[in-house]
Amino acid sequence: MSNPFDSGYYNENDLSAFGFKSVGKNVRIAKNCTIIGLDNISIGNDVRIDGYSTIIAAGGYVTLGSYIHIGGYAFISGGAGVIMEDFSGLSQGVRIYSKSDDYSGAYLTNPTIPPKYLNIVNGVVTLKRHVIIGSGSIILPKVTIGEGSSVGALSVVTKSLGEWGVFVGSPVRRFKSRSRQLLEHEKNLLGNN
Repeated sequence: MSNPFDSGYYNENDLSAFGFKSVGKNVRIAKNCTIIGLDNISIGNDVRIDGYSTIIAAGGYVTLGSYIHIGGYAFISGGAGVIMEDFSGLSQGVRIYSKSDDYSGAYLTNPTIPPKYLNIVNGVVTLKRHVIIGSGSIILPKVTIGEGSSVGALSVVTKSLGEWGVFVGSPVRRFKSRSRQLLEHEKNLLGNN
């Protein structure tokens, strides 16, 4: 008897048949995820996307490198493009928006409004190598998070962040430097494959 509480994962063989732009090896995506715009999504090797995550790439794109984990209930809106480079990851409930309405009150908001009344803020969101984003954090459009940086839980990222820092808060600020020791672990991992 199968476990009704375990929806399981699709593997790269299943996913290749679904119409993704590209899918690498050792890729697992929970069967209860919502993914829109498959032909605009590229996935590298050794990637796992956990349950109830949503990825929307209709009209834009999402590019996932290798050795990436996306925790459950994450949301990625790739309308203007989202890039996650190798060894980057999202904890549970992270939200990434590459497009957003203007909330100043100078324009109307929401997708039911004709474009001439909107001021959509949009721009590619890039997570460089070894970036990790803590649970419940939000990343807004036009943001690049530099190599090796980490963002603490429940942070709001409204601007680009430098390399090898630990960032926290709402809005996010640099807290301290992050260790580069993980680069040795990367070298050992890749040397053993």
